[in-house]
Amino acid sequence: MTDAFDPASLVQSWPKPSKPRPIVTFGAGSIVGDAHFPAYRKGGFPISGLYDPEQAKARKLAETWGVTAFRSVEEAAAVKDAIFDLATPPGRHAEVLKALPDGAVALIQKPMGNYLGEATEILEICRAKHLKAAVNFQLRFAPMMLALKDAIAKGWLGEVVDFDALLALDTPWQLWEFLLKAPRVEIAMHSIHYLDLIRQLLGNPLGVHAKTLGHPNHKVAQTRTSAILDYGDTVRCGLSINHDHKFGRRYQACEFRICGTEGAAYVKLGLNLDYPRGEPDILEIHPKGGSDWVSVPLAGEWFPDAFVGRMANVQRFASGEDAELVSSVEDAWHTMALVEAAYKSSAAPATPLAAKP
Repeated sequence: MTDAFDPASLVQSWPKPSKPRPIVTFGAGSIVGDAHFPAYRKGGFPISGLYDPEQAKARKLAETWGVTAFRSVEEAAAVKDAIFDLATPPGRHAEVLKALPDGAVALIQKPMGNYLGEATEILEICRAKHLKAAVNFQLRFAPMMLALKDAIAKGWLGEVVDFDALLALDTPWQLWEFLLKAPRVEIAMHSIHYLDLIRQLLGNPLGVHAKTLGHPNHKVAQTRTSAILDYGDTVRCGLSINHDHKFGRRYQACEFRICGTEGAAYVKLGLNLDYPRGEPDILEIHPKGGSDWVSVPLAGEWFPDAFVGRMANVQRFASGEDAELVSSVEDAWHTMALVEAAYKSSAAPATPLAAKP
């Protein structure tokens, strides 16, 4: 360990709002009970209630958490000074946003629509209604990622020139029934988190080369992706994603390697390796001027702590305590544009090999 680098000094959490507003959630899917509500309770955010067109499911979840099950979108949207939390499928975001009062504050589940066209429609709705809206790219707020971002900002890696994402794991897609028949799965619903995080760290790439495909052992549309993000001649960025590595834990992986000109970072995203129970996350840094890797003691996990930070920023932006709304719809649209470009690249033919003379 070096004398200068203090891993305990890295930021790992988001400040809480001084006067949190009530939260109204649209949707009663598993993510609400597994992540949203546990995070909001942990963060001390009041939950007003939820609405879902499947009323029986909404009432059951509401009873579990002691909150109101609203009978209609209009009733839910009428809660005064609420933060509207859209845990809805991507194709339903637009209709819920249209029902919110002008100037309302909203947090929208990712992705921001099924396609870039739907993302553009959502962006235009938010602009027309003057909504303060962000997309729930909560990985940015995971303690390990906040610490990584802080380490980069403080110069412990030097200039970042390399980002590798390696996933070889067995993802239980059956937990999300709606995904089993969806036309876009791996990039749009999973790797979108990594693409968004990379955008936050490196900015928008010039373009993307990608190939995404399914697997002969099941019917899920895509579960494997290889992608290269083009950042010019200095930065290399690649993703190798395989959700079909069903051969035991020994050689499975879910990790990032980020290299700078003077230091490096290693991140293990434990949640995905035994979803939804998860394994501990890991962040280690080989800091500028150091001679070895330094473990960063993490103060929380991706689930639920990232959701706490995500909501804290939305609440603080609404009250004026934060100047920036992280992953606003204006910013998140660019992640959707990257996703769309990846699918276009995947559908396009690769450079053919020359015919043998």
